[in-house]
Order: sequence, then C-alpha cells, then structure tokens
Amino acid sequence: QVQLVESGGGLVQPGGSLRLSCAGSGSIFRINEMGWYRQAPGKERELVALIRSGGRTNYADSVKGRFTISRDDAKNTVYLQMDSLKPEDTAVYYCNADITYYSGITILNDAYWGQGTQVTVSS
Repeated sequence: QVQLVESGGGLVQPGGSLRLSCAGSGSIFRINEMGWYRQAPGKERELVALIRSGGRTNYADSVKGRFTISRDDAKNTVYLQMDSLKPEDTAVYYCNADITYYSGITILNDAYWGQGTQVTVSS
C-alpha cells in the first residue's frame, strides 16, 4: 500500500519561512510528477508548485520567486521551501504524486494525496 505523509506546517509571522516535506512509502516503483496544492477556507484547492521527474518545475504566479519545490528521489520525498510568507499564504497544504507501484506481480499507476498540513501566516 502506498501513502504520502506530510510534515513541516505551522504558525509563522509574515516574512518568515517554512519548509514542507512529503514522503512516499510503500511498494513504490517510481514517483513521477509531484506537486503541492493548497486550500484556504471558503476557496477551491489550487496548484502551488509542480516538479516533473526530469526536474522541470512550474509555479503559481502568486508564489513565484518566494517558493521553491524540490525532490529527493532516493527518499521518495518532495519539499516546498516557502520564504517571504504572506498572510494570504495561509491554507492547508496538500502534496500530490503520480506514483507507479508494485501490486503483486503487476505494476500499476495512480495519483495519491497526502493528509494535508496547516500553514498559518499571522502576526
């Protein structure tokens, strides 16, 4: 069974930094595309950043220049370094990954979500 576990959320003052981690575990053959999404109260979930297996990245305009996504394939982990945080970054942050995994003698592919971690930016 495959799962994603996030860590690193919390309360930070405006202008501060946080680093989120999301580690995959289970019968993983390969993690393909990985991304971070967020959902603020009363709003839809939105894409924050994406990193492909070759390392190419995409960012939402609202976080460009402030957030950095990276991955460590040896650890099946994706990171989100968040700097210069603003109150409008307050949300629950979710990681998502497209994972190829072993299922018995078969190899399958599916998308997985982490449980979410709260990030609150407030003075």
